[in-house]
Amino acid sequence: MAADDLHFTRTLSTVLATSFFFVLLCSSLQVRGVNYTFMKDAALAPSVSYYDYIIVGGGTAGCPLAATLSERFRVLLLERGGSPYDDERIGDMARFADTLSDTSPGSPAQRFVSEDGVINSRPRVLGGGSCINAGFYTRASDDYVRDAGWDLEATGAAYRWVEDVVAFQPELGPWQAALQSGLIEAGVAPDNGFTFDHLDGTKVGGSIFDADGRRHTAADLLRYARAEGLDVLLRARVAKILFINVRGRRPVARGVVFHDSEGRMHKAYLNAGRRNEIILSAGAMGSPQLLMLSGVGSADHLSSFGIRIVHDQPAVGQGMSDNPMNAIYVPSPSPVEISLIQVVGITQVGSYIEGASGSNWGVRPSASGGVHRPRNFGMFSPQTGQLATVPPKQRTPEAIARAAESMRQLDDSAFRGGFILEKVLGPLSTGHLELRNRDPDDNPSVTFNYFSHPEDIRRCVAGLSVIESVIHSKAFENFTYSYFSMETLLNMSTGFPVNLLPRHDSDSTSLEMFCKDTVMTIWHYHGGCQVGRVVDAEYRVLGVDALRVIDGSTFNASPGTNPQATVMMLGRYMGVRIQNERLKAEGVEGTEL
Repeated sequence: MAADDLHFTRTLSTVLATSFFFVLLCSSLQVRGVNYTFMKDAALAPSVSYYDYIIVGGGTAGCPLAATLSERFRVLLLERGGSPYDDERIGDMARFADTLSDTSPGSPAQRFVSEDGVINSRPRVLGGGSCINAGFYTRASDDYVRDAGWDLEATGAAYRWVEDVVAFQPELGPWQAALQSGLIEAGVAPDNGFTFDHLDGTKVGGSIFDADGRRHTAADLLRYARAEGLDVLLRARVAKILFINVRGRRPVARGVVFHDSEGRMHKAYLNAGRRNEIILSAGAMGSPQLLMLSGVGSADHLSSFGIRIVHDQPAVGQGMSDNPMNAIYVPSPSPVEISLIQVVGITQVGSYIEGASGSNWGVRPSASGGVHRPRNFGMFSPQTGQLATVPPKQRTPEAIARAAESMRQLDDSAFRGGFILEKVLGPLSTGHLELRNRDPDDNPSVTFNYFSHPEDIRRCVAGLSVIESVIHSKAFENFTYSYFSMETLLNMSTGFPVNLLPRHDSDSTSLEMFCKDTVMTIWHYHGGCQVGRVVDAEYRVLGVDALRVIDGSTFNASPGTNPQATVMMLGRYMGVRIQNERLKAEGVEGTEL
């Protein structure tokens, strides 16, 4: 065969294989009820491409932002993970813990451990944290919106845009209904019923799980996109942002370098035009990390890794916070439903009270062909990293394995009950994020300094007192044993200690020590690219041009009792602002919120 013929044959084979793969991908999405013709694997992307906007991170902010900007412009959305529609666990509320506990490479949840010793997770999937969280949906308070400098009417419209697709009213089971009544009886009033709004007192919040227990995520918001205006690339691992750096002028973001799952390098550039931008929406871990890897950060820190300095900005990675959570397991004499977060008590003591009930487990095939029974308490399980049975620094893989094995030995009755938790609002304790290496896939080092501020300890103890009142309320009497005091619950052991009380110098531990020893995360970490320190009020990165950060890394405090609604809203809100600002400058009518 002639060389030209051989070359033609190979080229034709590659084209056919690529086309076949793309058809299969589109067909797979259609089977799952989604027809995103603009979504494909990064391996199919050209080596060089050009767009008006390049968004790094297809998470809770990135998806609504991309959908909005695609209405008028050419947008590239780069997501390092895969599709949520290809993983059945993501859509099933009963398998919430399965998704979160998967630590395999490429899983939707990437586990990390803070320097404090608390086990945590960051999303690695299109849709971001909305694919791996417990589903609670609530808006930020009006005061939070005003303090953030957002327009109250426009944020309301952006929230509704999100809610039309992903938010639902949950139907309470008996345990959650008892928790609601118990909170009111404990003085967390008034009873606000069902509402998306953040209101002092007790309320039933929204959920991104529908009546059938199916999860709806930020990826679903891409249905708003203009297909011709958007390309979504999956498994696209962004290595760094490219800058034009002319002496005497501010650095200008020009493009990004990313790698596909086969290791091939690609470059995406902004089209010519001074209003085109790159937007980081990679989250509180990913956005500050990518800024640093791209040369924007503390000069001393970046130089230690041999990174060329684009802009010396020591505030990148600072102000990291994670709302500490402490939970108490309350065994029940009566059956309970499986539930995630549905009810919240917004207290006056500086903490939020919530709960989850029942266990997620069942008989499943094992690798050897037999069956095994993976036993866990859903979001409060060693498998998910929520191991409050030992102090943070002792939560090793071996400790997790021992706790999981102990759970498998328990009688079924031990799993009948629920957890009531308190989450400290704020918090006032803050930390920082640093690079470990130059690998964008690796987790950076992050320290949250839980309970380093005495006010956070006070709020935790006050929250535990509210939980005690709920447990002893008449409304909750069918779901607790009357002879279980708070002290008994804190020291309880059923085969393995469900509630922790590690021994210190005395036979009893103070509530302050309980807060420190049993601290867990509820995955609401934020900071690292805060407004006023790293970005301005319009989320433009200070000191450089054509670069913004729009995600939870910009927050000085976590909004509401769960941030996901506000992060999705922010993607829509800022997308419309950016679009309208540009169209106004060009003399074109914009989009109304």
